[in-house]
Amino acid sequence: MTVITRFAPSPTGHLHVGNIRAALHNWLWARKSGGQFLLRLDDTDLERSRPEYADGIKADLHWLGLHWDGEEKQSDRFALYESRFEALKASGHVYPAYETAQELDLRRKILLGRGLPPVYDRAALSLTPDQIAAYEAEGRPPHWRFKLDHEQPIVWTDLIRGDQRFDPKLLSDPVIRRADGSWLYMLPSVIDDVAMGVTHVLRGEDHVSNTATQIQMFTALGAPLPAFAHEALLTGSEGKLSKRLGSLGVAHFREIGLEAMSVASLLARLGSSQPIEPFADIQPLIDSFDFAHFGRAPARFDEAELATLNQKIVHLLPFEAVADRLPQGMDEAAWTAIRPNLETVADAADWWRIVTGPIDAPAPAEEDHDFLAAAHGILSNAAFDADIWRTLTGALKDATGRKGKTLFLPLRRALTGLDHGPDMGQFLPLIGREEALTRLRS
Repeated sequence: MTVITRFAPSPTGHLHVGNIRAALHNWLWARKSGGQFLLRLDDTDLERSRPEYADGIKADLHWLGLHWDGEEKQSDRFALYESRFEALKASGHVYPAYETAQELDLRRKILLGRGLPPVYDRAALSLTPDQIAAYEAEGRPPHWRFKLDHEQPIVWTDLIRGDQRFDPKLLSDPVIRRADGSWLYMLPSVIDDVAMGVTHVLRGEDHVSNTATQIQMFTALGAPLPAFAHEALLTGSEGKLSKRLGSLGVAHFREIGLEAMSVASLLARLGSSQPIEPFADIQPLIDSFDFAHFGRAPARFDEAELATLNQKIVHLLPFEAVADRLPQGMDEAAWTAIRPNLETVADAADWWRIVTGPIDAPAPAEEDHDFLAAAHGILSNAAFDADIWRTLTGALKDATGRKGKTLFLPLRRALTGLDHGPDMGQFLPLIGREEALTRLRS
């Protein structure tokens, strides 16, 4: 069996961190299994779906490195849905209902007021031909519901949640088509999963009850069931569901300078028993992905953890991986010297400005004037090679008796304008003799 997974976002907005995690996990499972990862744009909501959102979803997936093996768009598949719908009508698996939204809402409130579950009572199945004719005469078109089989308990073994069991009598027959003829999510998704050969449906635990009803739709269509995996939803770092998670997406991550691999490294294992580690390459995450590692405990997403992970990954990146994002003139030696001090690759530009100058160095303390003058003299005559920092500080130590902080800090301040930064043994050769002499002189 060829494993086929799918990511099926609705192009009615931008991807958020929860969507990204679902896409990543589907992609990882397909790649580990040597299968296919498909992108399906669930754009049946023609009013809210926008081409720019679809383009944005694709751009986000490309940035994350989640390239897909096939693409479908639900708005191109209405003829398929219509044919399957007619077949379900003929077999008695769907039926028309004429209640208005207001009537249904009132019924729900009455049931809740009595302490009962707000399950649809199937009143539409009891309508007489005369009642149906009356509704039609007043211009009230029906919406359509899928008729659940109350005699067949719904069971499946979830790859994350284990054995699942639902009593269909406690579920409402889902509305699959609105009165205006437009489709809701449930049935087209099943029809597409069957037609696309999807073998694994991995999504959030908020879809568990949807899966229960969709399993009967697969059966009604005479199709084999895919495997299902429902993972715990993300929560904020404080342990509560956070509205902010709904606004965090690729645009935000890119804006603050994060690497795609830091996002992948965190989200690939968030909610699992595996340690979250910095990976500069995706292959270890593919190799280690396993549904058995995921549990039902809430998965806590922490931006601070993501930032720390990003910093560690930046420190692993070779020059070739970042060369096209570095300031003009910054070479491999400069990247190697500056890299340990970076939180994001974009921060390299700030350090490069310290190399190229000018800098705004603090005025030296009175007792450091003669010391810096001595440094100027030594630097003027010493061989300016890869060991120049060791040569300079060694000669100054012998000449002045200084050591430790009193030796190194005045030099660093004069040469960089800062109290901290890259290893000066690597940094001073980047600054160059003439620029360093100018800074010591001033």
